[in-house]
Amino acid sequence: MTMSDIQNHTRDYSLVGESTRRAVETGLASAQWYHSEVPRKVMKELMQRRDGPAIRDTIIWLGLLVASGAGGVYFWGSWTCVPFFFVYGVLYGSACDSRWHECGHGTAFRTRWMNDVVYQIASFMVFRNPVSWRWSHARHHTDTVIVGRDPEIAFMRPPNLFEGILHYIGLLDVVASFKVMARNAFGILTPSEKSYIPESEWPKAIFAARIHMAIYLAAAIASLLMWSILPLMLIGLPRFYGCWHMFLTGLLQHGGLAEDVIDHRLNSRTVYMNPISRWIYWNMNYHVEHHMFPMVPYHALPRLHELIKGDLPEPNPSMWHAYVEMVKVLLRQRRDPEYYLRRTLPATARPYREEFHADDAVPAASSIA
Repeated sequence: MTMSDIQNHTRDYSLVGESTRRAVETGLASAQWYHSEVPRKVMKELMQRRDGPAIRDTIIWLGLLVASGAGGVYFWGSWTCVPFFFVYGVLYGSACDSRWHECGHGTAFRTRWMNDVVYQIASFMVFRNPVSWRWSHARHHTDTVIVGRDPEIAFMRPPNLFEGILHYIGLLDVVASFKVMARNAFGILTPSEKSYIPESEWPKAIFAARIHMAIYLAAAIASLLMWSILPLMLIGLPRFYGCWHMFLTGLLQHGGLAEDVIDHRLNSRTVYMNPISRWIYWNMNYHVEHHMFPMVPYHALPRLHELIKGDLPEPNPSMWHAYVEMVKVLLRQRRDPEYYLRRTLPATARPYREEFHADDAVPAASSIA
């Protein structure tokens, strides 16, 4: 493809543009999604919420966070503080994402206020407005990787690989998030934000942004008064130096897979990971399963996977394998934005077929009963 061809195939990923209109008109918006068959009784058991696993994991998370932060402060000024801040950074800048995610779904704990407390803490750590992102993520699940509808598409075609690399140090992401938070704190919501946040929630989003910005401002003032970046090493900066694991795992969720399909087997990726990464990530490596059944708690996803894996594409055996697969696709999409990885279903899976809308040639998947 020539550069002109690539530009002509560049899609409108905004939430208020031509792609949005087409998604609504073609039935891709708020569509009926395919899901694997699970006996009703078994699904009821899987969806059972429990306080125990999340309380245990949250105590470990916060305990390690306090211990590593205290070690970093105690050894501040020497190289001995580095491993402590390395651990603190991952717990702050990466583990916060999965806690934000699961508690936002309300499935981590059975007790609602526990979900809400951890959600607010994790939202602050991950630098997300707890009100607007709750609605953003709801839209992501309703219209997963539907162009013009999903506000959380990580790789837009053709992908900018340089920006993708910068995600691992949080540079672009944090700066963009800071601008959004500051804009919200001044009472400004964009048309895209207003498209998925109910009007009744707008004042709450503005108030939350002001609280977050006030805390960051207090940390910055403390650093100036102490003439040290230590306060910011504990609040704010970990989102830069500790976010690498969040993106290491998170970019694999949908990267290089199909857009505009209504079958999560085609646009989401399950990856087998080591126990440490799974704990940090709260089992979101079972991502096809999570999108099919988002009300199943994180601790039940391995069991769900075992039940339906015969209906799903073969999981990637490791993060390395998944990255090799994804990067090959992203490199080709630089030349051919229409290209994507077509997932292969096992012989035991319920099949799907691809249909194309005659007016715009956007593929949509539908299951065959």
